[in-house]
Amino acid sequence: MLILNENDQRELLEMNEVIERTEDALVQYSQGNTITPIRASLPFNEGENSFLVMPSVVNASKNVGLKIVSVAPNNPGLGKKTINGVVMLSDYQTGEPIALFEGSYLTKIKTGALSGVATKYLSCKKSRKLCIIGTGAQAAGLFEAIKAVRTIEDVFLYNRTRENAETFAEYLQEHNDLQVSLFDNSNDAMENADIIVTATNSLEPVFSASLKEGTHINAVGSFKPTMQELPFDAITNADKVVVESKPTALEETGDLIHPIRAGVFSDEAIYGELGNIVSGKLPGREHEHEVTLFKSVGLAVVDIVIANYFYEKAVNKNKGKRFNL
Repeated sequence: MLILNENDQRELLEMNEVIERTEDALVQYSQGNTITPIRASLPFNEGENSFLVMPSVVNASKNVGLKIVSVAPNNPGLGKKTINGVVMLSDYQTGEPIALFEGSYLTKIKTGALSGVATKYLSCKKSRKLCIIGTGAQAAGLFEAIKAVRTIEDVFLYNRTRENAETFAEYLQEHNDLQVSLFDNSNDAMENADIIVTATNSLEPVFSASLKEGTHINAVGSFKPTMQELPFDAITNADKVVVESKPTALEETGDLIHPIRAGVFSDEAIYGELGNIVSGKLPGREHEHEVTLFKSVGLAVVDIVIANYFYEKAVNKNKGKRFNL
């Protein structure tokens, strides 16, 4: 078995390549060419944490694998990562485990790549200004993926704990030629943005301002029915609400469940799945005035396809460590 830690994956990463693989995974899913059940979510530690189990099979590319992660929102206070886990690939013919991946970095890249694809097809091509609300572990992957598909010149940051936003701002300025601004209010941070990302563990909306014409938003934080990052009007006023998987989104995210229960939105109002936009079955952005919203909860098929990407590159470049079970 080949084992790839975070550093191995980081050395192999080419974000444009990962975005291409993610596009293919989304298309395969929406065309019904995968077996990807809704993930099992098991609460533990008095409900504060979540244990997520996510298998997927992609018959076209002969990928089969399993992702297991725990999400512990209070871990940063203990000096530990919020997301911990592993991804396992198995041989398609024999079922034997062939690779094991450190899961938090792969998750960060997957989360970013999904928003990269959504931004590519749903945001205005002339978008230059990015707002990120929530500068935790996922923020770097989100920024790198969006930067891969749009020319970002200005970044506006808001985080509940300002010190975290300052740390992330330093990281951005160290590695990019950017103008980075920090805000003490999320509404102010998003006021002039073309693209907005919300990446928090919030149980209630993280902004109250209305989305201006032409805005695209990637909402990636809410992955449980109790979580909610978006105010109702962000959902109800968007011209297009797009998801990776309609059944999964309706089962898992409070960003959709709450407005549906309140009677101000309906599952029929979801525009469609991102894979159907990538394949051309549905149009993406159709004019510059549209407000587009991508509500992401993650999809195991994408994790498995990205894991296979890293596995193929590791074999070709002789990366990782071999271990016999």
